[in-house]
Amino acid sequence: MLDLCLSNCKIAPENIEYSIGINDGKIVSIKRSTIKAKKTIELNGKIVLPGLIDAHVHLRDPGFTYKEDFRSGTTAAAGGGFTTVLDMPNTKPPTNTAKTFKNKIRLGENKSLVDFGLHAGADNPEQIKKLAALKPASFKIFMDLFDDDFLMNIFGELSDLPEIDGIKTVVSLHAEDKEIVNRYTNMVKSKENLNPIAYVDARPPLAEEIAVSKAILLAKEFNLKMHVCHASTKKSLNLIKKAKFDGCNITSEVTPHHLFLDSSYIEQFGNFAKTNPPLRNKANKINLIDLYNVDIIGTDHAPHTISEKEENIWNAPPGIPGLETALPLILTQINRGKTSFEMLKKLLCENPAEIFNLKNKGFIKEGMDADFVVVDMKKEDIINPDNFYSKAHYSPFKGQKVQGLPIMTILRGEIVMKEGEVYETNGKFVYS
Repeated sequence: MLDLCLSNCKIAPENIEYSIGINDGKIVSIKRSTIKAKKTIELNGKIVLPGLIDAHVHLRDPGFTYKEDFRSGTTAAAGGGFTTVLDMPNTKPPTNTAKTFKNKIRLGENKSLVDFGLHAGADNPEQIKKLAALKPASFKIFMDLFDDDFLMNIFGELSDLPEIDGIKTVVSLHAEDKEIVNRYTNMVKSKENLNPIAYVDARPPLAEEIAVSKAILLAKEFNLKMHVCHASTKKSLNLIKKAKFDGCNITSEVTPHHLFLDSSYIEQFGNFAKTNPPLRNKANKINLIDLYNVDIIGTDHAPHTISEKEENIWNAPPGIPGLETALPLILTQINRGKTSFEMLKKLLCENPAEIFNLKNKGFIKEGMDADFVVVDMKKEDIINPDNFYSKAHYSPFKGQKVQGLPIMTILRGEIVMKEGEVYETNGKFVYS
């Protein structure tokens, strides 16, 4: 007899009820008929999606655990319907050596409630080959921190890496040009303007679009698999679209805040809407219709403390928490007919699994991990950061009404969240 059956559930986007049989953490059967199991969860026609994958989170562990840690961040993930997260390397110490990478795996295995992978920092050339052997999700490069000569050297090192298990190394980019950012920031700062909206002018669309153009050239020159994080302008997406058409191996990510907000929210929320790259004006920003040119949605969950965010615009750190708001915001748009379950699955499940080589994730198929999020498309809420599981109790989405909520998250056949209550489970390193 099987361990678990999800009975009478609709596997989005189909409007047909199925039973899903689960054994040893895997999907073993999908049928229209009843499946016998030791435990049955009756879903009464509720919609089931693959467990969401967030390829871009900052869990701040180790070194900045007053902002977030593996436990609080993955509790937020489970609450938001995510069963796999990929953590960025800018911790303290950074995850840019084999030693710090292994240490972070141990931290995650002890504290994570969902499955996780790690991006490695690429700013330590002597460590790149050792890190590659540990199977990072990607090598992350912050283009706004390094000059062109250093970037050329790093890309050269990455291009020399052999394929591991037949998989080409992914290079993830924060695409803002260092010289442009520094020049415009100094120019704006010289005016002694402390209004948070000034930050938008300090990091203009030009900085991103030049960096994306460079990334495309470097991807072609070094034959690399490139992934552009948090693209924020229509022009960036068009550059990536054209590069793909020309045969470049490049993919793109958009965040919910760049998708649903514009720079006017900075006037309303101040530094609580400060992020890199900044929110764009309505003429430049990405909209739902542009998702056809996007590969994944990543939250760029980047928590800070309230006191840090209350500093002046130049001292307050950039970053917006997103793990608990992303799915309700997208489900709301599905209810409004602005996007679809097909698009949601592609951008938050299937494509992240394929781009980052998550072999058993992202799909509801026999043999895959039994990772699911059950959603109630009628349930409503008002976003209230005071109720977040994350340590970051702020959001520029505060006060927004949403319709469509995750009501159950299942990780490898174990319930990790039910009706907003998160349970103790053991997350695993996904590349072991």
